[in-house]
Amino acid sequence: MANKIIFPKDFLWGAATASYQIEGAWNKHGKGESVWDRFTHTPGKIRNNDTGDVANDHYRLWKKDIGLMKKLGLQAYRFSISWPRILPMGRGKINQKGIDFYSKLVDGLLAANITPFVTLFHWDTPQALEDEGGWPARSTAEAFVEYTDVITRALGDRVKNWITHNESSVVAWLGYGTGVHAPGLTDFKLSVRAAHHLLLSHGWAIPVIRRNSPNAEAGITLNIGWKVPASNSPADLNLARKDDGMWFRWFADPVYGRGYPADVVEDFEKVNALPNGLDFVREGDMKAIAVPTDFIGLNYYSRNISRADEKDNDPQIFFPQPQTPDYWTEMPWENYPDGLTGVLGRVYFNYTPLKLYITENGASYSTPPDEKGNVPDIHRTNYLRTHFVAMHRAIQMGVPLAGYFVWSLMDNFEWSFGYSQRFGIIWVDYETQKRTLKDSAKWYKNVIRKNGF
Repeated sequence: MANKIIFPKDFLWGAATASYQIEGAWNKHGKGESVWDRFTHTPGKIRNNDTGDVANDHYRLWKKDIGLMKKLGLQAYRFSISWPRILPMGRGKINQKGIDFYSKLVDGLLAANITPFVTLFHWDTPQALEDEGGWPARSTAEAFVEYTDVITRALGDRVKNWITHNESSVVAWLGYGTGVHAPGLTDFKLSVRAAHHLLLSHGWAIPVIRRNSPNAEAGITLNIGWKVPASNSPADLNLARKDDGMWFRWFADPVYGRGYPADVVEDFEKVNALPNGLDFVREGDMKAIAVPTDFIGLNYYSRNISRADEKDNDPQIFFPQPQTPDYWTEMPWENYPDGLTGVLGRVYFNYTPLKLYITENGASYSTPPDEKGNVPDIHRTNYLRTHFVAMHRAIQMGVPLAGYFVWSLMDNFEWSFGYSQRFGIIWVDYETQKRTLKDSAKWYKNVIRKNGF
């Protein structure tokens, strides 16, 4: 008989979404333009030229979506606020209709006994701020504090869990460096400045949250992969170090008071990303970024294997998994649950946060409804089951993991991939907006009910 896996009694089971990916209503009720509105409306930027103009129409269908969450037994829901829905120009004039929408959403969640976890920034910068220089400009960090003040004063009496930023590395490196995300710039010098101001705005926002939302917990969400070299060759080892340094340590080290990692500063200098050194770092900045937080959120999906294209590489020690749906998702990302145990242990024992949440984890599979209307997504269920086992192992090791949020509550607009990838545990028919619980959702419902499996 298989062993039972039971989670700690106060463990929180949830699901996550992001405003631009599900809300639609991109120009309704006073909402300002975001960088993602501008980016998706630029031909050739998104697969099939898809946009989030309608997406899941959650702005209109939020009551139905809360009903589905309740049906699943979700204990928590992580969603993000659309900054330009609150402050259409990024600062200044407040759009009360935007505040009213999120206020009703929070009340609806609380009435359904679902704990709201609010992410202040999940990538939809107001276009007006981007026009002034965006995240590479310090003024955007200052505007973010004003926005934080407005929304935490409106919701802080009821929302007791706040996340400042989601995956700042993606905003910085993909938005300003490679250009595959909004605002679509390709200047790595701007990327590094953007990364600093994203972190700085996090540090400045935490005291504002504490002031406006008494007894709340606040933290930041970082994305992390299990970074491994393909072999023990110096080239592979160095590549894995650089990958981890740029994507994780550049953000985690300052948050935990260690400043920017010296080896990554050196890496950036070699590619001329810091022509004037760290001239954008002002006195007091690093202290502000290192403000104490209550938790760290981690988004984990896969392992990253670094394989350098050099002669001293030893390819014999490289073991990719079989190319089958159980081992590879449609992104295509490897299904590697052991990496989740690894990153949880690494982050806790290295940085000692007070608690951790898995704020995103999931898989893209596009299995459609069958003739009976069921969605038999066995590969997603397998992905979740193996990652829950990995998560449980980390808890047994002493990691204070407090909760898990599956990505995603429902299929949605998947950034540069448009609607070609489906991460949801709920199927969405974008033509009719019909929602269907996938088999993975039904399985997850049982896990929540039993607090294990």
